[in-house]
Amino acid sequence: MKSTINKNFSKGALVLMLALTLQSCFVAKDYTRPELEETEHLYRTDNLPQDSISLADVSWKDMFKDQYLAQYIEEGLQNNLDIRVAIQQIAIANAYMKQGKAGYLPTLTGTAQATYQELSENSQFGGFFSSVDQYELSGSLSWEADIWGKIRSNKRAGEASYLQTVAAHKAVKTELISAIASTYYQLLALDEQLEITEKTIATRDSSVYTIKALKDAGNVTQVAVDQYIAQFNNAKALKVDLQAAIFRTENTLNFLLGRPAEPIERSKLTEQQLDEKITLGVPATLLRNRPDVIASEYNLINAFELTNVAKSNFYPSLTLTASGGFQSLELDKLFNANSLFATVIGGLTQPIFNQRKIKTQHEVAKAQQEQALLNFKKTLLTAGNEVSNALYVYNAETEKFEYRKNEVEALRQAEANSEELLQNGLANYLDLLTARESALNAELNVIDNKLQQLLSVINLYEALGGGWK
Repeated sequence: MKSTINKNFSKGALVLMLALTLQSCFVAKDYTRPELEETEHLYRTDNLPQDSISLADVSWKDMFKDQYLAQYIEEGLQNNLDIRVAIQQIAIANAYMKQGKAGYLPTLTGTAQATYQELSENSQFGGFFSSVDQYELSGSLSWEADIWGKIRSNKRAGEASYLQTVAAHKAVKTELISAIASTYYQLLALDEQLEITEKTIATRDSSVYTIKALKDAGNVTQVAVDQYIAQFNNAKALKVDLQAAIFRTENTLNFLLGRPAEPIERSKLTEQQLDEKITLGVPATLLRNRPDVIASEYNLINAFELTNVAKSNFYPSLTLTASGGFQSLELDKLFNANSLFATVIGGLTQPIFNQRKIKTQHEVAKAQQEQALLNFKKTLLTAGNEVSNALYVYNAETEKFEYRKNEVEALRQAEANSEELLQNGLANYLDLLTARESALNAELNVIDNKLQQLLSVINLYEALGGGWK
């Protein structure tokens, strides 16, 4: 019995040595990033220095210096529901990645079994035994040699899928930081617009008394008084709209922070200054900075490795199976040396005809790999387009800001002059009404312009892949 077992183990060892020798014969290819012409001239900026340092490399803690905003971003990164969902997705991918790494390990199972069998008297052994008891304690092991790199490719596909979810989590962080900062600045802009509107209401309130006095003096008609009162109520209605917008914006920010609605503490728009030097870096830096581009490439790697797996299915698989343990008809003799048994089986399995399933799987895998490559290129082009647009808007809003300020100064001066001329009977009341309305709109536009400047920097920061570091 022992010599038979030793002989079986010797044969098993030969099969194992053969498997280890064949493992060096990989057919699976290694992934290399495709050459992408799309990385050239992505930004459509000929007049901006493109050095190796990008705005994306600036930490959000250095980018946003407002103490309230920094506090809200920190809170959002901890509590936002989308962030927490992304973290759970990482946990799921991590579990699959660990499973892929375990593909090199053998499968081991254990069995403990007691059998009672009542035999028919007319059966082959029924005349000798009326019943049979059998006891078994055994284990079996199965291991597949990775001759063609199938297990390795499965492992790498799992790692790429995991890293894709990590990059997706970074993308959620980038989007969240951008959303919190944008919402916060919108709130500050609404505060300033409300402040200007309240000052305008106070001014127009006193002007109503002035125009009534002019009417009593015979300098203007009732029509002028009515239009002044209408303009005064228009400003009060604008105030209500702004207060409603502030309320909604506060609720939006609270939602981003993952908490119930409550008042938001904040500073002022005039205190905000995003004066980081606008540097884009070379277009290729998007490949390492922008999370959605990174995630898209890992999706391509995953598809590439799964194509390797599909191709390896055309080749034979080498499997080594071993089982052994104790088996006895009597329980008290179960651990006797004569109860020991062992089996070692090594075999090659070659698919011959399986209703075209393997070929179909390979064709589908190749098509999915091409889809992943096209999506990778599309993501990169989208990133470059967003950078280009954000930079252009930033430059446009910066240039426009000076014009808006000059417009406000001119219209405020026109308002003051119109009011003085009207009181002296040298101007029409319509001139003053027009000047006041234009001045208010211009001041509101300046605030909006300042907001758009801040938002354009945030959009550029996000477009370059900043925020997750």
